[in-house]
Amino acid sequence: QVQLVESGGGLVQAGGSLRLSCAASGRTFSTYTMGWFRQVPGKEREFVAIINGSPSNTYYADSVKGRFTVSRDNAKNTLYLQMNSVKPEDTAVYSCAATARGLRFAPAHYDYWGQGTQVTVSS
Repeated sequence: QVQLVESGGGLVQAGGSLRLSCAASGRTFSTYTMGWFRQVPGKEREFVAIINGSPSNTYYADSVKGRFTVSRDNAKNTLYLQMNSVKPEDTAVYSCAATARGLRFAPAHYDYWGQGTQVTVSS
């Protein structure tokens, strides 16, 4: 069992930065592939960024590549998403998720989810 709690969401102006955190419980955090996903009302949840357990390879959606950076601190059981040069279209509820199934991009393959944190980008 893994419990995930996100923090760091809020209101930010376009072009600004925001850092999301996801604190995980459990002693096996380093073995999980961790992902950030986002969802807006009326649309399906979409992949934003993923980081493997080890080695910590990273993968990004084209829409955020070059602007967002995913990282993890296994000693602190924490996942991060640094969001730079944000755009109004980045507005969404952002959720972190964990899977023990290896590298996965589809939300359906993730077994553990946080409650989500709202990010709103004003123009």
